[in-house]
Amino acid sequence: MPKGKKINLERLQSSFIQLVKIDSPSRHEGQIATFIRRWFEKEFPKATILEDSSSVGTGSSVGNLIIKIPANIEKEPIFFNAHMDTVEPGRGVRPVFQNGVFKSDGTTILGADDKAAIAIIFEALLVLKEQHLKHGLIELIFTTCEEIGLLGAKNLDVSLIDAKAGIALDSEDPDQVINRAPSAIRFQANIHGLSAHAGLNPEQGISSIKVAATAIAKAPQGRVDHETTCNIGIIKGGVATNIVPELTVVEGEVRSHNEKILRKIQDEIIGCFYQAAEEFKNSQNNSYPYVTVTVEDDYPLMYVPESHKIIDSIMKAGKNLGRNLKLVKTGGGSDANILNQKGLSTIILGIGMDKVHTTNEQISLSDMEKTAQLLLELIDIWE
Repeated sequence: MPKGKKINLERLQSSFIQLVKIDSPSRHEGQIATFIRRWFEKEFPKATILEDSSSVGTGSSVGNLIIKIPANIEKEPIFFNAHMDTVEPGRGVRPVFQNGVFKSDGTTILGADDKAAIAIIFEALLVLKEQHLKHGLIELIFTTCEEIGLLGAKNLDVSLIDAKAGIALDSEDPDQVINRAPSAIRFQANIHGLSAHAGLNPEQGISSIKVAATAIAKAPQGRVDHETTCNIGIIKGGVATNIVPELTVVEGEVRSHNEKILRKIQDEIIGCFYQAAEEFKNSQNNSYPYVTVTVEDDYPLMYVPESHKIIDSIMKAGKNLGRNLKLVKTGGGSDANILNQKGLSTIILGIGMDKVHTTNEQISLSDMEKTAQLLLELIDIWE
């Protein structure tokens, strides 16, 4: 078998440009969902196109799309996942293609995360059709609201999906396959102090900002160990410069590949806020300051064993193409975390996107081509 089935680069380029020009910030994926639906109705009229009821839980203008390409030979089903939403600033994207690389004009993100994945899936399927390649049932899972907490995946109706294993196309290095991702929690600490006039009687106030600052200074942050990170990313407090701030809100996260360490660091951080509040209490008013904390499980640990069929198959596909794919773990979360939790064995494949979530985001057409070839090879050898 030749190393790499022929990809139509002009068509892949055109598909990607069309996709990134469609505004689709989280919860506003309606236009791109319509585009995807119409594309499949035209190119694969025998495909089954489903939309789940996830919009009730996500608040999006549309549900997740599940699209089924009928089998032409008996094989186990396989799925591919990409998300339809983008981060801001992602409206009015004007893509620039130069020296084989896509960028935006610098005023917005590009949207390669994750529209490059959608374009790659389109191209792989078209080559599959044109070359009359044999394949089992292929399912596409296009989710909403990935960028704001994996909400589409969390509300996905898995009863609509037949395949039990597949790939999420949502990472950077196209030679990396991710089978491990951390679990994560988010926390919010509300520090309640006492307001007072900052110029006339500051002694009567208790600064919630000062209490928060004391806690933050003692709390672990950054990389804790090779498996664990934590971060305080949002601080909101005060209403005016002449008022001792009554309320400060601090938000952060902890991620780890080790669940016990994750909970240990979570408790350490929260403990710093309670301890700081105790330090600022006095005999005149020992009810203030006080702290209230909420903790939310963001996403679960992801681990697909190295012996799993989906990993063995993607590695073989890479080898057939003369590529040495690397199996790695990541520090980020994605739809794959949730899909695995729901019983769908999902690994993550890099697609070449770089500097995502910035106005310097870019992706090369050659990396997109490599990924499309890998998908085709995987489909071909999948049993």
